[in-house]
Amino acid sequence: MATKPVPEYSEGSIRVLKGLEPVKQRPGMYTRTDNPLHVIQEVLDNAADEALAGHGKKIKVTLHGDGSVTVEDDGRGIPFGLHPEEKAPVIELVFTRLHAGGKFDKGKGGAYSFSGGLHGVGVSVTNALGKRLEATSYREGSVAHIAFEGGDVAQALNVRKAGEGDRKSGTTVRVWPDAKYFESSALPIGELTHLLRSKAVLMPGVSVTLVQEKSKESQNWVYKGGLRDYLMQTLHGDPVIPLLEGEGFADSQNESFAEGEGAAWCVAFTEDGQPVRESYVNLIPTTAGGTHESGLRDGLFTAVKGFIELHSLLPKGVKLMPEDVFARASYVLSTKVLDPQFQGQIKERLNSRDAVRLVSSFVRPALELWLNQHVEFGKKLAELAIKAAQTRQKAGQKVEKRKSSGVAVLPGKLTDCESRDIAYNELFLVEGDSAGGSTKMGRDKENQAVLPLRGKVLNTWEVDRDRLFANTEIHDISVAIGVDPHGPTDSPDMSGLRYGKVCILSDADVDGSHIQVLLLTLFFRHFPKLIETGHVFVARPPLFRVDAPARGKKPASKAYALDQGELTAILDKLRKEGVRESAWSISRFKGLGEMNAEQLWDTTLNPDTRRLMPVALGSIDFSATEALITKLMGKGEAAARRELMELHGDSVEIDV
Repeated sequence: MATKPVPEYSEGSIRVLKGLEPVKQRPGMYTRTDNPLHVIQEVLDNAADEALAGHGKKIKVTLHGDGSVTVEDDGRGIPFGLHPEEKAPVIELVFTRLHAGGKFDKGKGGAYSFSGGLHGVGVSVTNALGKRLEATSYREGSVAHIAFEGGDVAQALNVRKAGEGDRKSGTTVRVWPDAKYFESSALPIGELTHLLRSKAVLMPGVSVTLVQEKSKESQNWVYKGGLRDYLMQTLHGDPVIPLLEGEGFADSQNESFAEGEGAAWCVAFTEDGQPVRESYVNLIPTTAGGTHESGLRDGLFTAVKGFIELHSLLPKGVKLMPEDVFARASYVLSTKVLDPQFQGQIKERLNSRDAVRLVSSFVRPALELWLNQHVEFGKKLAELAIKAAQTRQKAGQKVEKRKSSGVAVLPGKLTDCESRDIAYNELFLVEGDSAGGSTKMGRDKENQAVLPLRGKVLNTWEVDRDRLFANTEIHDISVAIGVDPHGPTDSPDMSGLRYGKVCILSDADVDGSHIQVLLLTLFFRHFPKLIETGHVFVARPPLFRVDAPARGKKPASKAYALDQGELTAILDKLRKEGVRESAWSISRFKGLGEMNAEQLWDTTLNPDTRRLMPVALGSIDFSATEALITKLMGKGEAAARRELMELHGDSVEIDV
């Protein structure tokens, strides 16, 4: 039997993707591929950034009968002269180069002080995933036109003098999205309408229009009253107290934040109906929330808690939590951040750590002042929050009563939390006693429990269920969680569950990854219902810390990077801010034990700034997953493992 030739792996095997090829090969890394809305949004965001910078008052979107979309604005128009270094027209670079744009230049005198653009891959992605794209720029008495097909220039730049019918300034982009890159080529009209309407809300006085050629429908939005008007129109249920609105932005004297950074907000409290919650960063809708929403929550909670304490309104035995104040809150939050760090290319969640402090520092004092000026309304709000706290505590007590009979003695190494609210409580399974010590000191005692694990956990893949408890570590984990070992087809009693989140917390090195794998093997094999019901998480501590010196009005700061990619991004940002290479210092954490309690809280335990990865079974067939784990974790599977490593070894990044 002829053996199958092994593909050669040599210098010629390495392929370098040029220009827009990476986008075409892996569109899902750059945009949403369910429909073309996000690639249209990239063009729309550019038009909105012009209005945000004060250079435009009109945005018009036209949906043509042939499936193409046109976005027009009356901003400054994309420059079309030659780029000083690249020696190509700037308008061509904007649409054909990844990481080229006007949003990186953030300092004083930059074209865009505040913008949604950060990655610099915006409209170049729109171009890459379009059959055709035409761009026209009106500026300085001239009209420039260029056309692309499949991301490449199809009609070279043509510049003519502006005629009588031409606009004075602005940009028009018409794009024909290529259906082969999207699951559906149809634009979701509901989402698009919501997006356009929100742009009008966030830019009071700017006119936003949507024209649909097929149905001959036309809609126009102009909000003079901004956030308040919008929230009143979208609110479900009547507000218990008047709407709380305000804004705060840093001035040139502010030592912590750049001039112009800050937020505008409008909050309503209702007794019934689904809360409306929308947040934006530099006009970009952050549908998955982020650190700016955490700042709003923090500011609200601190102000309301302070008011309740000042007036001695809290009944005995009731403990107030942030979600009690936030449970009935509807809000629209618009934040301005100089250099926003988003999670994911479609910018649906803000990750900038400073945004918590930024928003909270403006919301809290404004709300404290309002509450003390309107004591009666403050008492109504306090009543609402206390009611939510009592309901939550009652629910927690019911679970407690049900499981109190025959409860096992909790392991001595477990440092438990004070709260009895299962949904809110978290257990951290921590590698090593030294890291366990830092975690105990850095945690929130209210709802975070810690169970330190000594050394490597037993590989339980081939251990019988009735022999599990012979191992002390596994016995302790099971008793602490409050659920007995079970199989995938069993229906275990989950009423004893003591924590809503069980978080694996190990070092960011190879040993830490091994411990992670052993614990995930334990949960998959002997506690599958915990994974199925979404209770298992992996905490991701950072690998690097960067200490940067004071620059301008910005004080000295420290930033944490999860991996090499994030470290590169932080260093790039520092270079752009004019910091010398020798001025910053980089520390690499060898393990969690090296972090002090404050660092561990900031990076790994604080719900507002940590990275917790949920563990889910996904769409892979259970038996296929089982077979793969058997290959990886089974005792007699050395040959199968070797074959697997030979096949896929080159695709693994090794951190030595």
